[in-house]
Amino acid sequence: MTDIPLVHVLILSSLLFTIGFVGVVVRKNTLFMLMSLEVMLNAVGVAFIGAGSVWQEADGQIMFMLILTLAAAEVAVGLALLIRMQRHYRTLDIDVLSKMKG
Repeated sequence: MTDIPLVHVLILSSLLFTIGFVGVVVRKNTLFMLMSLEVMLNAVGVAFIGAGSVWQEADGQIMFMLILTLAAAEVAVGLALLIRMQRHYRTLDIDVLSKMKG
């Protein structure tokens, strides 16, 4: 079985990160923005795992486990906030939610 070159892994990772970044910038729905952030986190995880595989170290996998932990916490808090905002404002449009008064 042949190894995948690090350049190919980094290209895939950068494409995923770019797709996620465009999703965060372009979308107005908060749920889709959170999903785009998850794509960006996964892109970074792919880069870590690819680099760890090339260098024959487990550091990339350990970093990816930390990223997954961070993503799980972000999903839990983010979805709880989205449910609360949906019930209160009846929308998830970021333009409406940015006009919130404290």
